Amino acid sequence: MALRSDWSARTCSMARGLDILGDPWSMLVLREVFFGNGRFEAMKQRLGAADSVLTKRLAGLVDAGLLTRRPYDDGGRTRQEYVLTAKGEDALPVLNAVVIWSEKHLPAPSAQAHMFVIHSGCGQRTSSADTCTACGERLSAGNTSWHSLTRTPDPVPLASAGRHSPDPAHPENGTAA
Repeated sequence: MALRSDWSARTCSMARGLDILGDPWSMLVLREVFFGNGRFEAMKQRLGAADSVLTKRLAGLVDAGLLTRRPYDDGGRTRQEYVLTAKGEDALPVLNAVVIWSEKHLPAPSAQAHMFVIHSGCGQRTSSADTCTACGERLSAGNTSWHSLTRTPDPVPLASAGRHSPDPAHPENGTAA
């Protein structure tokens, strides 16, 4: 799936991982799917990506086994939405690490431009990508929420390989601006 070079056969584990997760668009696509926003048009709107860019990244993430397609009826025809696989869900600590690092080291352009990793079990913000720093529990998609101040006033439970939509009663969680 690499855009510049194929690093998939390199002996370095980091190089092989970056072959899939090193593309910013792919990471943003995964962010959207974790937020429960797995439909093409909703992702396109949220990301501002061209059809060709989004199509290529989605196909690459499906080919790499991080996402799978699931049919849904939009009221007139059957379409495909993208959902996490167990392999895709295992990428959560990588995305958490980027969020936590960015919040610590990069200035936000506005007071609303923040995103936090919340352990749903204890309700506390964490500064670790894989373990809650408040209670010590291991983080997973099933017990983690992201609180993006630009999306919603409340933390959003993450979609997982077993739970595709964080909150079906509130689909805006995946598509709110």
